Amino acid sequence: MKLLYTSFCITALLVLTTAGCRKYLDIVPDNVATIDNAFKMRADAEKYLFTCYNNLPQFGNEGADPGFLTGDEFATVYPVLGNINGSLYRIARGEQNIVSPIANYWDGKYFQALRECNIFLENIDKVRDLTDFEKKRWVAEVKFLKAYYHYTLVRMYGPIPIIKNNLPISASAEQVKVKRQHVDSVFNYTVSLIDEAAADLPVILPNEFSELGRITKPIALAIKAEILTTAASPLYNGNQNYANFRNKDNEALFSSTVSPAKWERAAQACREAITACEANGHRLYEFVPRSVTTKVSDSTQRLMSIRAAVTDKWNVELIWGASNSTGGGGRGFQSLSQARLSPFTGTIPNESIGSMLAPPLHIAEMFYSHNGVPIEEDKTYPYGTRFTALRKALKSERYYIKQGYTTVQLNFDREPRFYADLGFDGGIWFGQGKNDDDNTWVLEGKLGQTGGRQGASLYSVTGYWPKKLANYNNTINDPAQQYNVEGYPFPIMRLADLYLLYAEALNESNGPSAEVYGWIDKVRARAGLKGVVESWTKHSSKPSKFSSKEGLREIIQRERLIELVFEGKRFWDLRRWRVAENYLQRSVNGWDIAQREAINYYRVKPIYMSSFSLKDYFWPISENSLIVNPNLVQNPGW
Repeated sequence: MKLLYTSFCITALLVLTTAGCRKYLDIVPDNVATIDNAFKMRADAEKYLFTCYNNLPQFGNEGADPGFLTGDEFATVYPVLGNINGSLYRIARGEQNIVSPIANYWDGKYFQALRECNIFLENIDKVRDLTDFEKKRWVAEVKFLKAYYHYTLVRMYGPIPIIKNNLPISASAEQVKVKRQHVDSVFNYTVSLIDEAAADLPVILPNEFSELGRITKPIALAIKAEILTTAASPLYNGNQNYANFRNKDNEALFSSTVSPAKWERAAQACREAITACEANGHRLYEFVPRSVTTKVSDSTQRLMSIRAAVTDKWNVELIWGASNSTGGGGRGFQSLSQARLSPFTGTIPNESIGSMLAPPLHIAEMFYSHNGVPIEEDKTYPYGTRFTALRKALKSERYYIKQGYTTVQLNFDREPRFYADLGFDGGIWFGQGKNDDDNTWVLEGKLGQTGGRQGASLYSVTGYWPKKLANYNNTINDPAQQYNVEGYPFPIMRLADLYLLYAEALNESNGPSAEVYGWIDKVRARAGLKGVVESWTKHSSKPSKFSSKEGLREIIQRERLIELVFEGKRFWDLRRWRVAENYLQRSVNGWDIAQREAINYYRVKPIYMSSFSLKDYFWPISENSLIVNPNLVQNPGW
């Protein structure tokens, strides 16, 4: 915070070097001596605009996306041996601290991003050769980015200082010692910025080829809906745990009374966003093979409609994608998600396949049964023997599991999203150069098999893989295991996410209704499931669960956790729902991957004990920042 609060009259540009796959994200001001020079001409000002974009999170990056490896969706080798950035994984393992906080964004990136946005807004009128249309659009983009950086900070830290303007160099010592603002004030300011921005943002990109990833009006409205839904959620809306959380002048930072109006406001924002997105051509993705050589069954086509909704780049469901994070090159999230599928030559496998992001058993358990209800509720699912019963896959199951292959009950009789999103021992892995249902890869994950543990670190520690994140168009150079990646923008917001936000806001504001069921059922239908009412009535041991607000809340939350798994949403959702301690304080388990025989491999083995307590809902501010600025107060529990 010292850099932020001392002087905002900057005489040299700070240049970020965050990599981006789109040309506009690769341009930053170079060799510019002063702010005045940066805003003399359009070309230089455009570079500064793209510098403001460069501060966006690297979504899906295990070391840079604070919602990706921080929760309980993945386990990995620990201590990390250099093949994966494990800094955020340390938070999941309970190693966060106040002396040198892990992922210390308070003292770094996002307040710097806000300062750069303010510099842009304060100087854009100086540009000589900029049209009024361009200026309005650029200002709108930066206002949105400024809002998004405030939102990013409030999700991590709760009450934050609102950075409306940069302080002048003449500011007094007391002026620079800012204090935290009430969370409602932060959310309201953030939304007001988006409202201002939306009025001047284009509905569609004027030049789609070169501008993909830049902000449009539908993106702004969709993120506004997410922000207002977050603000209405229990963590921020009448949270009694923070009733005594106050600034040093005794100013409250949280309201202790729940406001139903926040849910109504969120529902309205979701409705407006859905209308705008659908009018702009967004719809739930359905897989259509790119090539006539791609031969798929109806079962596989459904699996690919689920999987490729994320990996088919710039598809019709994607509202906002991260151009600066595509999972390509080096040890990106696609390599880390990919299982080894083909035999390799030589003594060690090619390291282009990382294979280190490992979903734990509780993520595999999370998916529904083939009847579309939780396996612990399904009246016919053998839940008690899910970890112990072994059987061979039947011919009718051949598009999910290799016919005749022995695997555990947990991998049988599951919904299509289970098979689309997860790789597992004996599971079919469509794509990666084999796009014919009669000739597909089979993942064999036990010790000594192709996908099993090999080497010191490049393997799944649980026996599951996040297949969802690996583009099916990536190819494996068989038998050398050379992995060729086709990048795609990591999804920040897609239509299914927005539908489920709307269902949640409607249920919280007015309770169960046919309209609420309808929005959930749209997502379930793409996944090959019957509607909520039919599924629970026929198959659940809690057949009336959907008829109460509390029961439907559980259903909606489970639906979000399943549909958006591995997309960086779960960590934030569990926090805003104020249920994280129920999920993130547990034994994280996998299979006994050091075994060669199924009877021994399918034994539950603890990987580590995840850690989460009340204090972890918000990350700590470093002790040094509290010393530098005595007007700041620490987050509760730290």
